[in-house]
Amino acid sequence: MFDEPSSFLDVKQRLSAARIIRSLLRPDDYVIVVEHDLSVLDYLSDFICVLYGKPAVYGVVTLPSSVREGINIFLDGNIPTENLRFREESLQFRIGEAGEEFMVDKSRGYNYPSMEKTLGGFHLTVEGGTFTDSEIIVMMGENGTGKTTFCKMLAGAEKPDGTRKVPAMNISMKPQKITPRFTGTVRQLFFKKIKAAFLSPQFQTDVYKPLKMDDFIDQEVQNLSGGELQRVAIVLALGIPADIYLIDEPSAYLDSEQRIVAARVIKRFIMHAKKTAFIVEHDFIMATYLADRVIVFDGQPAVNARANAPESLLTGCNKFLKNLDVTFRRDPSSYRPRINKDKSQLDQEQKLAGNYKKRNEKSIPKHNQPPPHDVLTKTGILGALGGGNTGNVRRRLGGLPDEEGESDDDDEDDSYRRQRSTSCDIPL
Repeated sequence: MFDEPSSFLDVKQRLSAARIIRSLLRPDDYVIVVEHDLSVLDYLSDFICVLYGKPAVYGVVTLPSSVREGINIFLDGNIPTENLRFREESLQFRIGEAGEEFMVDKSRGYNYPSMEKTLGGFHLTVEGGTFTDSEIIVMMGENGTGKTTFCKMLAGAEKPDGTRKVPAMNISMKPQKITPRFTGTVRQLFFKKIKAAFLSPQFQTDVYKPLKMDDFIDQEVQNLSGGELQRVAIVLALGIPADIYLIDEPSAYLDSEQRIVAARVIKRFIMHAKKTAFIVEHDFIMATYLADRVIVFDGQPAVNARANAPESLLTGCNKFLKNLDVTFRRDPSSYRPRINKDKSQLDQEQKLAGNYKKRNEKSIPKHNQPPPHDVLTKTGILGALGGGNTGNVRRRLGGLPDEEGESDDDDEDDSYRRQRSTSCDIPL
């Protein structure tokens, strides 16, 4: 049994961990995995059990479904075989959907210079770039390639080597590591740190209520769980007036549904406030949903790395995925990114075409067949935190399950990304 094996890993490490877990399958084994990264869960699972309910109160587990059908049931919030809806709205991943309802202001542009930074035996080279208001730039790269160091340089916490200077701007930063120091309740913390934003009806609608802060607003900060602290940190970061928001791994400690909600909250806030956000994120689904453009970090981790200039989502993802030797397609129902099986027909076709991130979408029939009896079994867990999440995976002897066969014909490819984390403290 594996409980959230992808935590703290970058994309490359997550795929390696998934391959190692799959290698444990034997004719008499059942492998159970709890995972909130839907891309990784999709990649390593053969069948899925969805768990739903009310966190810390009760949980209900569904019968096993095929991987695609099981994850889509979770995203849709509806179990068709039981005619049961457990969520009011479905969750979809059309790129750019969160910004379609807003007038995007690109009138103001900013730039940062080419820079270098040496930290011990690590050297980071940053190509100069530009960004505008109402834009989210996601940073993609392995752990140890300098993404958090770059954030600190933009924020002024780290100075570039030589005489280069970053233009002075108002910065709000959510670090990767959250250390609660505040003595008091969450409400008292908000009144002390972000009183004006906390009392703003717009901020309440865009940020506070979607993150369900009322569930623990009067609890002591010191007693909060990791997911609750993460939501508090996101609210604090967005509540501080700033020109640029630097958000390091907003999905950490959040379950699958909370990650999607957090991504929507950040996207909506940046569009409404007409600000810029730089985000470090390892969850590929969340990253591609958020990104307007991407910065790809490459090189040798912890030794020598380079931050490329910001580029389009498609171009950047193709470059990033090529370094990983991984291709993606997009699910035709929920539009979520899905990893192609290594050396499958689609994987080979996309690599030959140089299209590691496929955008086309087509509809296909859905399958929901129960797992066969002659199987190796691998189980993953999917659902809300506190609801007893579990996902089930079973595999036919000698190959991939029927739905996830060699050709990966059931839908199309999408992009993939990875990232790195470092530690900072946030004075909660």
